[in-house]
Amino acid sequence: MLWPDHFKQEAAPDLKVQLSLLSESDLLRVVAVEQTTYSHPWTLGNFNDALKAGYAAFKLEAGEYLVAYLVAMQVVDEVHLLNITVAPAFHRQGWAQALLQYLKLWSLQQGANCLWLEVRQSNEPALNLYQTFGFEQVGLRKDYYPASRSTRESAVVMRMTIASDPR
Repeated sequence: MLWPDHFKQEAAPDLKVQLSLLSESDLLRVVAVEQTTYSHPWTLGNFNDALKAGYAAFKLEAGEYLVAYLVAMQVVDEVHLLNITVAPAFHRQGWAQALLQYLKLWSLQQGANCLWLEVRQSNEPALNLYQTFGFEQVGLRKDYYPASRSTRESAVVMRMTIASDPR
């Protein structure tokens, strides 16, 4: 269930936020959040494929409400963050940073020494979050994301070394 816009988190202090694995049974809620958050959301098929491929997928829930989720792919000693999303009702409450911190710890446990991601060049809030968290821009992928029917947007490629990072 999505968090209703009129229902503030503060109004339900008894609902604890819990982290767990994302499963196939969560995907309809995940896709609903995607569709309310992005102009070009991942599809149900994208998420199904990610789970079937064994990618790391985690969610944060408050009771029956989906707060946030992420999907990441490990390749040898690197982890690539593919999708991190916070439901609109929970924006600017620190949940993306909490998920990034968890991903960093999980990645270290898996033997990874760096994290990678791409982000839309126009997504200033996400760029600021990633830079504050310790990611650095290492490249630009021209015309990576669809922007409209006839235009595309570049992706900022970011990397963070984690193996020797004391944070």
